[in-house]
Order: sequence, then C-alpha cells, then structure tokens
Amino acid sequence: MSLVRQRLASLARPLSSSSSSSSFSSTTRLPLRHLDPAAGDVAATVQLYSWGRGASGQLGGGIEEVRMYPAPVAGLPLPPSFSLSPVPGRLHGSGRTDSSPASDAAIEVGISCGLFHSSAVVDGKLWIWGKGDGGRLGLGHENPVFLPTLNPNLDVVRCIALGGLHSVALDSLGRVFTWGYGGFGALGHSVYHRELLPRLVEGSWNGRICHIATSGTHTAALTEAGELYTWGREEGDGRLGLGPGRGPDQAGGLSIPCKVKALPVPMSSVSCGGFFTVAITEEGQVWNWGANSNYELGRGNKAGGWEPKPIPSLEHVCTIQIASGGYHSLALTDDGKVFSWGHGGHGQLGHSSIQSQKVPTVVEALANEHVIFIACGGSTSAAITDEGKLYMWGNCKDSQLGVPGLPEVHPTPVEVKFLSEDDGMGPCSVLSVAIGASHAMCLASRTGLDTSVSKDNQTGTDWQNRKDN
Repeated sequence: MSLVRQRLASLARPLSSSSSSSSFSSTTRLPLRHLDPAAGDVAATVQLYSWGRGASGQLGGGIEEVRMYPAPVAGLPLPPSFSLSPVPGRLHGSGRTDSSPASDAAIEVGISCGLFHSSAVVDGKLWIWGKGDGGRLGLGHENPVFLPTLNPNLDVVRCIALGGLHSVALDSLGRVFTWGYGGFGALGHSVYHRELLPRLVEGSWNGRICHIATSGTHTAALTEAGELYTWGREEGDGRLGLGPGRGPDQAGGLSIPCKVKALPVPMSSVSCGGFFTVAITEEGQVWNWGANSNYELGRGNKAGGWEPKPIPSLEHVCTIQIASGGYHSLALTDDGKVFSWGHGGHGQLGHSSIQSQKVPTVVEALANEHVIFIACGGSTSAAITDEGKLYMWGNCKDSQLGVPGLPEVHPTPVEVKFLSEDDGMGPCSVLSVAIGASHAMCLASRTGLDTSVSKDNQTGTDWQNRKDN
C-alpha cells in the first residue's frame, strides 16, 4: 500500500498549503487530475464536486461564487481498495464502500460540510476550506480560505464532523480533537474561549472513541463499548440527554463531556440535530431525545425532554443510517427505504408538501429506488441510490439542490445531474454527499478514463500523504 501512496503523491503537485491565510481574489481553481491506466496501481478516480452559494469560500473554487449545479473541485486517483471514512449517524460497514473498524488497510476518503466551511479527509490527511471566523478551520487564524488547504496540525485523521463555528475530528488512535468557537462549551475543553488550532478533548471515557457527530453547538462521541458522551449547548430542551442536575455548567452550555447514563443499551452511531440528538443500536433501533416542538422526535406528539426513548413506529425496522437537520430527520432502512419526520416548512421531508410529519413516514417518491446513503442540511435533504444517483429536496434558496431553475422550496426529490459526464471519464456514480447551510458537496466515482489525455495534464492538489514521497 505504501507504493500506491507514493505513486499517488508523485502524480500531483500542491496548489494550496496551510500558509494560505487569506481569501483568493484570482480565478485559480484546482485542476482535475486525468490519469493514464498504464500508471499502475491506480484504478479508480473519485471526483469532489460542490454547488450552492460560496460567498465564504466553502465551494473550494478559489473565488466567491454561486454554483447552480455540481462543479468539480478536484480529482482523486485512488487504489481499488479505497473506502469511505466513517460518517456521523451511519452504522459501520452498512454500505458497499464503507470502511470496516477491523481493517485499516484501505485508503479512506470522506467529506463534511459545516455552516459555511467544508472539509475532506484523504488517506488520513485533513483538507479544509471556507469561512474562518472563530478559528473553525484550525489553521491558526480566522481568515477565510477559498481553496482546499492541508491542515498540518493533525495526522492520521479517521473522520471529520463540521459544526456551526467549530470542527471535530477523530483520529486512528480513537482520540477526539476540536477547534473553533468555544461558546456554550461546544469544544469540550472546560473553557469557553476559541481554539485556533486542533486541541485534544480529554474526556473521562475508557478506551477509544469510534464515532463522532456534531451540530451547530453540541457534540457527541461514542466509545468502542457503545457508551455515549455529549457536551455543548443546552437550553433546557434536553438535547444532551443528561437529566436534571447534570448540566449546563455555565451560561447555557456544558463544557465537559458527560456520559449519557440513561441509555439502557450500547449505541453504535449518533447524529446531532439542531436541538436534539439521535442514536442507533447495533441492531438498528433508533433512540432520540431533546427538543420536540416541531415533531423532531417522531413520537406523534410535541412532548420532548432529556430522556432517551426509542421511536415507537421504527422499533421493528432495521435502520442503518440516521441524518438530522435543524428540525427534521431522515432514517435509512436496511432494505433501502427512507423515512422522514419533523418540520417540513421548506419541503425537506420530501412528501410533496410543506407540512410537518408527527411520525416517521416513507418518502414515497423514492419508493422505486434502493437508497444506500442519506444526508441532511439545516432544511435540505439528500439520498443516494445503489445505482449512484443523487436525489435532493427541500430548501433551494441558495441553489444548494444542484438543479437550476427550481423554486426556493422544492418538496419533492429531484435527481441531480452532472454536466461533466462528457469529459471522457464516464458517468458519475455518487458515493457520499454532505450539506451545509447554503452549499453541498459530494464524492463521485468515475467509471471510465480518457486515456488520450497527456501526462502533462496529470496535475492537482497533493491529496495524499506527502511525507511518503
């Protein structure tokens, strides 16, 4: 595998480094890397796409812009054994390209969108870009960065979860790092000031952390034993799941990770919504707690609170992934069905209306598809099918659905098309998707290669581990 990584690194030159501390005024863009199959081990090309509003650089194109449809940011040449890094809310090994906790041989790739910043994990390296206020990029400053930039302050990153004004990373040793704005205790460092560089979260858990999730202001982490710890903002809605007298410790926040003792069984994945939290057991049972004024908990009423409870209508359904937005959630079952519930005012539930749903309801527009991956933004939703098709619905005010000409509220899933499919690299098969406040990104595998492209065009960002050169 080291030979593969050496070859991957040798195919590229760096376009942006951690010294990129200010916004870019030029139209410099990351070129796509075109590969000759004769190069050797490289057998798969994955492209990173972005779309929506990029006023803060979160699209990674080098300029302030609005992309009405997916446009490429960069191409990643990967070996056949690459896999997706762990995703918040998703059970390990539940997808065709998901990584396995027991194996670290494959090169992992993953993406995450925060409020106005973006990131990608490639072979243990963290690339990050977008708005820098509060230090959310972890580069030692608060300036915006308009191109994917390597963060040299972390090594062997396993997965990343971006929040509102902060970021969370999990490394291969099971350690959690956070940085950015520390208000309301979102960073878990017992202090409330900002952190411009990644800082280790020193929780009281035993063993390794294997799963992380975050939202605008609260964070969750799961140990390998299935114990859940939470910290961050708590305004009496119970989103931390800690019960009476267990937080907050200052001004509406809890800055120290605390164990959610009320969970009677181990959890395997967790997702953080705007004011609520959702977790899944290894058997696929969904539990949640927190705010419920918009039916976020899917219990058929508006009674919320800190006590974790299973969702009654999903008790006999095997859920493999949960995704949470500001006031709504999606659940993906093992047979490829998508359920949604909560606030529907922006069409984010996908039921051809803007009505809220009191209980999980099947998205009928996707009934003829076998969905394998889901994602939520604040008021936007997405689903990927087993054929690699991407569907999106909900808030389209900033073109974040990736389909030109849609109204600001689009309550029905629409397929996202990729205009770059005439570039000789074959059709796009979408692998994963992430959604921010006004933008979205996806990773897509290209099934063909244009062998006529000369090696002079084999340039791009050095996404691999440069120390292996």
